[in-house]
Amino acid sequence: MNFSIQSLYSWYRNTLRNPKYRWWVIFGTIAYLISPIDIAPDFIPVIGQIDDVLLLTLLVSEVSGLVIDGWKAKKGNVETSVNESTSTDNTVDVDAVSVK
Repeated sequence: MNFSIQSLYSWYRNTLRNPKYRWWVIFGTIAYLISPIDIAPDFIPVIGQIDDVLLLTLLVSEVSGLVIDGWKAKKGNVETSVNESTSTDNTVDVDAVSVK
C-alpha cells in the first residue's frame, strides 16, 4: 500500500470540499482535537501537540478557503446581476472618424 502525507492531505481536502461529508469531517476533526486518544499522546511534551496543531491548522485553512470561495462566488453573482441590469441603460453609440 502506498501511503504518503500528500495523499492523506488530498483525501482530507477533497472530503472536506464535498458538501455531503463536510460537517462530518469538521465534527470529526474537532472530536479528535478534544479527545484524549491521539496518534501522538498529548502527555509527551512537544511531540504530543504537533499532530493537534497540524490538524487544527489544516482545518482552519481549508474552512477559511471554503468561506472565501463562497463569498467570492456570492459577490460575483451579485456584481454580474447588477452589471447586466445597468449595462443596457449606459450604452453609448459612437461613430468612429479618422483624423489626418
